[in-house]
Amino acid sequence: MEGPAKVTLVEVGPRDGLQNEKTPIALEHKLALIERLAACGLKVIEATAFVSPQWVPQMADHAEVMRALRGRRHPGVRHPVLVPNLKGLEAAFAAGVDEIAVFGAASETFSRKNINCGIAEALERFRPVVAQARAAGVRVRGYVSCVVGCPYEGPVAPEKVAEVAAALFEMGCEEISLGDTIGVGTPRQVIALLEAVAQRVPLERLAGHFHDTYGMAVANVYAAWRFGVATFDASVAGLGGCPYAKGASGNVATEELVYLFDGLGVETGVDLKALVETAWWVSGLLGREPASRVARALGGSCAVPQP
Repeated sequence: MEGPAKVTLVEVGPRDGLQNEKTPIALEHKLALIERLAACGLKVIEATAFVSPQWVPQMADHAEVMRALRGRRHPGVRHPVLVPNLKGLEAAFAAGVDEIAVFGAASETFSRKNINCGIAEALERFRPVVAQARAAGVRVRGYVSCVVGCPYEGPVAPEKVAEVAAALFEMGCEEISLGDTIGVGTPRQVIALLEAVAQRVPLERLAGHFHDTYGMAVANVYAAWRFGVATFDASVAGLGGCPYAKGASGNVATEELVYLFDGLGVETGVDLKALVETAWWVSGLLGREPASRVARALGGSCAVPQP
C-alpha cells in the first residue's frame, strides 16, 4: 500500500518549537526564521500564539510578529496562529491574522493542566471562537493533544480521541491535527488511532503531529502516510517539547520528514539543503546543535546566526 504522492508539511518551529525556550528571542530573529523557512519552500508556517504573556513569555510579541509579516509574506505562504479564547481571537483579528488554530486534548487531566479546564468546557470555549473566525472568513484548524498517551493518565483510547476530533470538526475546524504530545506512540497504535478517528472525520481532513521522545516519530509518520494521511506537522531542527511531560523531546524535525519523503519519491516542495542550513542557523541562535539527526549528518555552514 502506498500513500499520497504529495504531502503538506506544516512548519510549527516558530510557535511550538520556540514557545518553551527560556532565553528571550528577538523579534527580528523570529521574523528571519520565518523568512528562511518560507524560502525553503514551506507553504504553511505557524507563526506565533495569541496567548497571555504571563503563561508563554516567548510569544509576547505575537502582534508585532503578525504585523511585520504583512509586508514580508511570500506568495502562497500561510501563517496560522494559535488562539485559545475569544480574547486571543480579538487580538489576532486586530493584527490582521487570516488563519487560526485552537488547541484541545483527549486527556481530561492534561486538558486541565494545559488550559485550566476540562475537555467539555474547552470545547464549549472553542465553539464561539470557531464560529466568529469562520464568520470572518478565517480558516480554523483544531489540535488534539495526547492522542496516544498522557503523562498523567497513561494510554488514551482511540475512541476518546475520535470523540474530541469529531467535536472540533463538527463545530467548523477545517483540519484536525492529531498530536502524540509525549512521543510514546508506535506505528501499530497510530494505525488503530487513525482507524477510529477516520470513522468520524474524513481522512483528508486529518494531520499527524508526532513527537520523537522514543525515536518513533518518523516511523509513525510513515505509517500514517501509508494509511492515507497527507499533512504532517514538523519543526525545523526538531525544536520544541512538552513542558508537562518529563523527558519529552521535541517535534519530529522537518528535515527528517523531507529526507523521508524525498527517499519515497513523494513531493513536499521543500529544499532539503536550504532547510538543513536553517536548522543549523536557528540552533546556533539557541546555542546548541540541531536535535535532528539528518541535520547533524549533513552538517551546516550557518551555525553562527546572521539574521
